[in-house]
Amino acid sequence: MIRVVLFASLREQLGTGATEVTDDVRCISDLVEALSRQHGKVWRVTLHSENVRVAVNKSLVQGDHHIMDGDEVAFFPPVTGG
Repeated sequence: MIRVVLFASLREQLGTGATEVTDDVRCISDLVEALSRQHGKVWRVTLHSENVRVAVNKSLVQGDHHIMDGDEVAFFPPVTGG
C-alpha cells in the first residue's frame, strides 16, 4: 500500500487530504495513473501539472522516482514566502 497525502490547493481541488493505493505501482507516474483510475481523470490532470511538487517519505524527488510498498507520497503546490 502507498499512502498519498495532498496539501494546500491540491487538497481543495481533489476533495481530500489523503488516500491509499493498493495497486502494484513502481514509480510516480504509475501512482498517478492508479489514482486516476480510482478517483477520476481530474486527478491525472491536477497531479501532472507542471507546478506540482512531489515528496517521497518527506524528501523531495524529481521526475519518475521509484516508489515501494509502504512509502508515503505527498503532492503539493510550490510554496512561496515573504
